[in-house]
Amino acid sequence: MSTGTDAGAGMDTDMGTGTGMGMGMATSTSTSTGTGTHTRKGPERGRGVLEGAFALLDALRRNGDEAGVTELALACGVPKGSVHRLLDQLVAVGAVERTGSRYRVGPQLYRLGQAWEPHPGLRPAARLPVQRLRAATGASVVLAVMREEMALTVGCAPGELEPLLPVRDGIAFRLDTAAGKALRGPLVGGAVLDREDVMDGVCCASLPVRAPDGRTVAALAALVPAGRRLDALAHAVADAGAAITRALARGGPRRPAPATALVP
Repeated sequence: MSTGTDAGAGMDTDMGTGTGMGMGMATSTSTSTGTGTHTRKGPERGRGVLEGAFALLDALRRNGDEAGVTELALACGVPKGSVHRLLDQLVAVGAVERTGSRYRVGPQLYRLGQAWEPHPGLRPAARLPVQRLRAATGASVVLAVMREEMALTVGCAPGELEPLLPVRDGIAFRLDTAAGKALRGPLVGGAVLDREDVMDGVCCASLPVRAPDGRTVAALAALVPAGRRLDALAHAVADAGAAITRALARGGPRRPAPATALVP
């Protein structure tokens, strides 16, 4: 798995169009007719506003904590006035929270994100095997899927390496890591092993997680301090991956919670 710096570098490339988003937010299209100039606020305008809003949300995510209007304007290449107006709208719908003059990602965005499934039933199927793998090995465990030529973590359990290498859901990292290699295709000879190849002091064992039909739907990686036996770790990862596959095979329509138990 990659370090936090690598993940950040991979994600920073997504912001290359930030200035374009700012232009979409701040401008509209004008047309001239015989009776004067009219401003058209149609689909193009709507797309520009949405792109700008998502640029701000992504900048808040990257910041990891809180950010002010000036920081966000610089990160996205958007005028401060436009940033302020968009943030007010995002606060109103719960996508962003405001504390004084600082902003952070809000609870409504978290609720929406929790509804995403990279493969039907994958995250619920992996929850218990990931926790058991961490408990049995002490490893930091990561479940990753392929998205836009990056490996994206969709499940994790922090372990012994947490002070050195924190693991979190939603982190993207390169495909030249052990988990990335496990995602990319069939493996010959067992797990992908990383013996401090990516980060000094960190070793990793990773294997693909397969759906019942044999397709690779994710990669499971366990990260431990250097010096640990990776063959035993690889066996534990394989057992956890097999447990996820069995859980997927048992899947099906999940029984919904009673409507009276849910709060909109």
